[in-house]
Amino acid sequence: MSERALRGTRLVVTSYETDRGIDLAPRQAVEYACENGHRFEMPFSVEADIPAEWECKACGAQALLVDGDGPEEKKGKPARTHWDMLMERRTREELEEVLAERLAVLRSGAMNIAVHPRDSRKSA
Repeated sequence: MSERALRGTRLVVTSYETDRGIDLAPRQAVEYACENGHRFEMPFSVEADIPAEWECKACGAQALLVDGDGPEEKKGKPARTHWDMLMERRTREELEEVLAERLAVLRSGAMNIAVHPRDSRKSA
C-alpha cells in the first residue's frame, strides 16, 4: 500500500523536509570584486577560513577579497631544463667521454644509418 501512496509524487524534484526547528550555522557575508568591476557576496561559516580569491559569478574571472589581504604567492620551482637533468646524472668529464666515443663511431662508419627515400629527394 505504501508503494502506491508515493507513486507519481516527483520524489526526485520535490523535498518533503522543512526548515522548522533547525538552527542554521552562523554565517557571514564576504564581499569579492573582480577586475571587470563586478562585486558580489558569498556566504561563509563564521568558523571558515576565508579564501583570498573566488571565481566571479558574472564573468568567471578571479575576484579578490574586498578589504582583505591579497592571495599568498606560491613558491614555484624554477623550470628544469634537459641540460639540468642531464647534469644531475653525469659530470662534464663523463659527457665529454661519451661524446668522444660516439664521434669515433660515426667517423669510423661502423654505424650504418639508413636514409629514407624522401630525405634523399629533399637534399638533391
